[in-house]
Amino acid sequence: MEGRIHSIESFGTVDGPGIRFVVFMQGCPLKCKYCHNRDTWNINGGHTITSDELVKEIMHYKSYMDNSGGGITISGGEPLLQAKFIKELFIKLKKKKIHTAIDTAGSLPITDEIKDLLDLTDLVLLDIKHIDNEKAINLTGAPNKNNLEFAKYLSNINKPMWIRQVLVPGYTDDESDLLKLKEFINSLNSVENVEILPYHSLGKFKWKELGATYELENVIPPSLETVEKAKDILGI
Repeated sequence: MEGRIHSIESFGTVDGPGIRFVVFMQGCPLKCKYCHNRDTWNINGGHTITSDELVKEIMHYKSYMDNSGGGITISGGEPLLQAKFIKELFIKLKKKKIHTAIDTAGSLPITDEIKDLLDLTDLVLLDIKHIDNEKAINLTGAPNKNNLEFAKYLSNINKPMWIRQVLVPGYTDDESDLLKLKEFINSLNSVENVEILPYHSLGKFKWKELGATYELENVIPPSLETVEKAKDILGI
């Protein structure tokens, strides 16, 4: 089976534990204003690769992953758009005892295919786009219902997850919203880690190359003090 990917990173250190082989899948249903992978949105972009080809490439780095407690992380884009392909890939990787993680916004309805994929997934890095539904629509172009329901499902099946939220000044840094996010996180059973990811504009050039308007042109990345305040509110 072929999947459509944007790119790979063979020595990732920020997308799960240890050294990780990161695959960025092509296609995303969200339209996040701060997206730094704007060129992953088009489901027909990128290039195709078979699961066997990907496994062969991954195995070149297995010693690094094993020695660091790492593994593979599937990111995007939105990986769940290609759940069938990733399921096939993970079946092969589990036979080789490789730790599997998915970085997702959980923005799709939970199907049997996605449930099967999660059974093969050791860790989910779940991006909570915004705890407030109306603000989520403004920020991502979609309601947060699927996002939050996905978190609850992971909790119900006791699937290890890391909760992540991008801290965007003027969008996701409101204290009352962060307190609501903390309350929601505390209602979940299987959260192993909570991360605040400071907004940056490093991917802005991709928007311009695609002829798209970057709406956060005048947003300045949060200060260290702002980041620490958000962490304090969340208790991390």
